[in-house]
Amino acid sequence: MAGIKLKNIQKSYLVDDRTLDVLKGIDLQIPEKSITVVLGRSGCGKTTLLRLVGGLEEADAGEILFDATHKTAYVFQESRLMPWLHVWDNVVFGLKKQHIDKTAVQNIIDTVGLKGFEKAYPHQLSGGMQQRTAIARALAYDPSFIMMDEPFAALDYFTRDQMQKELIRLQQNRGASILFVTHSIDEALLLGHKIVIIEDGQIKREFQIDTEQTERDLLSPFFIDLKREIINELDL
Repeated sequence: MAGIKLKNIQKSYLVDDRTLDVLKGIDLQIPEKSITVVLGRSGCGKTTLLRLVGGLEEADAGEILFDATHKTAYVFQESRLMPWLHVWDNVVFGLKKQHIDKTAVQNIIDTVGLKGFEKAYPHQLSGGMQQRTAIARALAYDPSFIMMDEPFAALDYFTRDQMQKELIRLQQNRGASILFVTHSIDEALLLGHKIVIIEDGQIKREFQIDTEQTERDLLSPFFIDLKREIINELDL
C-alpha cells in the first residue's frame, strides 16, 4: 500500500469527569512522496491526529495502515534540542554510532544551511537555526515519512519564508512523505499538495493542488479564489 490510510479514527479524553470527543471518525489517505497539510483552528484536533499517526498516542477506535517500510520522524513546534550537545551531536542523536554515515550527515547539515555551525550549541543559534537543526535531525534518521507540528509557528516572517522554501526543496530532493500541521492558510497553500480542513474533530473538506510549489503565486487568481474557498470553509 502506498502512503498511509486512516479509517474511522476516533479519539476522546476525559476532562473534569466529562468525555471530550476530539476526533470523530477520521477517514484520510496520506499520499506518499508529497506534502499533506492539515489545516484548522486551534483545538480542532490537528495535533491529536498527528500524534496518533506518529504512534505517540493510541486511537480509541479505527485503523492506521501503512506499508512495511514505514519509517517515521517527528518535528515539533519547538526544536527540542539537547542544550548540552552541539549541532552535529544533536543531528546524530538517536542514531547508532556504528551506523553513522558522516558524509551523509554533513550533506544534510549543509543542505539545511548550517555549514560551519557543526560545533555550535543551541543557545548560540537563532530560532530559525535551531529549527533547521531539528529538521536535520529528522532527515538524518532517513525517514520515509516526516510529521511536522507547526514547526515554523514561532519564527519571524522572513525566517519562516526561508524555512518553507527549504522544506519544499528538501522534500523534492529526498522524496519523503510529509504530514504538516498548521493554522496558517497561506502556509498551507504554499506547501501542500493536499490540504485537509479539520473542524470539530471531523474532516470538513479536502483540496488537491497540482501546481508545483516553486511556481505558486498566492496573488494569482487561482490561489486567491482557493484561499477564499478555504476561508469560507473555516467560517472566518
